[in-house]
Amino acid sequence: MSTPLERLPTIRAKLGSTIVFAVAVTILISYVAIGFVLRDTPRYSEAIEALALARSYASGELGHIPPDTMVVVRSPGVPVERYGTRLSLAPPLFRDGLPHWGVETRHVYAFLPTGDGSSITVVQPSRSHGFLGRYAATLGFLQSVWWQFLLAGAIAAVIALLLARWLARGLTQPLRDMAAAARRLSLGDYRARVSTDRRDEVGQLATAFNRMSQELEQVERSRRDLVGNVSHELKTPIAAIRAHLENLMDGVERPDRETLQVMFAQSDRLSRLVDQLLDLSKLESGEVPLHRTDVEVEPLIDRVLSEIEVSSGGKGVRLSRAVPENLPAIDADAERVHQVLFNLVDNAVRFTPGGGHVTVSAHRHDGHVEIRVVDTGVGIGGEHLPRLFERFYRVDPARAREGGGTGIGLAIARSVVEAHGGQIRAESEPGRGSTFSFDLPVASAGDNRRRP
Repeated sequence: MSTPLERLPTIRAKLGSTIVFAVAVTILISYVAIGFVLRDTPRYSEAIEALALARSYASGELGHIPPDTMVVVRSPGVPVERYGTRLSLAPPLFRDGLPHWGVETRHVYAFLPTGDGSSITVVQPSRSHGFLGRYAATLGFLQSVWWQFLLAGAIAAVIALLLARWLARGLTQPLRDMAAAARRLSLGDYRARVSTDRRDEVGQLATAFNRMSQELEQVERSRRDLVGNVSHELKTPIAAIRAHLENLMDGVERPDRETLQVMFAQSDRLSRLVDQLLDLSKLESGEVPLHRTDVEVEPLIDRVLSEIEVSSGGKGVRLSRAVPENLPAIDADAERVHQVLFNLVDNAVRFTPGGGHVTVSAHRHDGHVEIRVVDTGVGIGGEHLPRLFERFYRVDPARAREGGGTGIGLAIARSVVEAHGGQIRAESEPGRGSTFSFDLPVASAGDNRRRP
């Protein structure tokens, strides 16, 4: 169930209504608090009036004694004289020579010394005696000044509304900008941003909105790049196969072994690309189970280096490894880790000129085993490193396509490593080679069973 404040259409209206309500409550509380503080003021005012009456009597200016008033005169050697109405209160006596006034039980009094030990005491019943009398007098005082409170409240409300409007405008402007930018995002314009220099929660929200817009723009750019790259990668082998088939149908080429081998290579490239796309999609969605076992790192590295030496032919790149003897086993899927390592070493060999060197090393670090692939190749510019593990991203597209790369291998490597709970990194400088490293968890001692 919504409150009346929630039914207001704008933040400005809500803020203004809240401030006006707060001003009204503050005035009401002040009204009651002042009345409570001044609850005894009427009685003391009556006592002061009694003192003024005593002075008038002493000066002879008092024509007659008011009703319900007792005047007590004390003089040395003379009996106490009482005039006016007889009251039950015994008149107090003070010998310090100073005037006194006050309240006792139901009466107010005023004591006025007149010299030579003489004094005049005026006693009157209190008109504000008791709870009702005290607060009735206070209420009468407050009723006499109600318009001052009302005027002060009106002025405070106007000032508060002006301040609320000014504050609400600055508060809601980024929100209105974000609403407009969100509408642009819904129409596919991911370049929408919100400009603000605020440091409060609204500023933090605007910063988060800009970050979200930037990420959505990058995702949209990646999606378009993905569609374009996939289309290009699929189109190339399909076009080559189709061209050879047309030549065979037209009699331009003969179905000899060489022609069929070229067509088979293109179909194999097409099949490999589709398999990699499916593999990457399953890895990123978590649909591929990892058959984790305790994997010895040294035999795995030896196997990968042996396969690379066979596949690279006589390229003239020297391969070596550096693995300590006491290196523990890792808890990983052996085939998936082989896939990652083969891809990294193959890339290193591919982009290292003849006479270069590729080293695969491993060492233990904080409960993980870090595997590093270091080459002396051409290196990678720093602007490419943040996007190196994106799908279909290539540092040199033309050279990569000539070498048969699809731009998916590093993306698959990242997905495999992250599925194991590890991280993969790249460091490089142009002309000084590259270093790719990834870490995998150390296997528990004595556990050699296969785990799904």
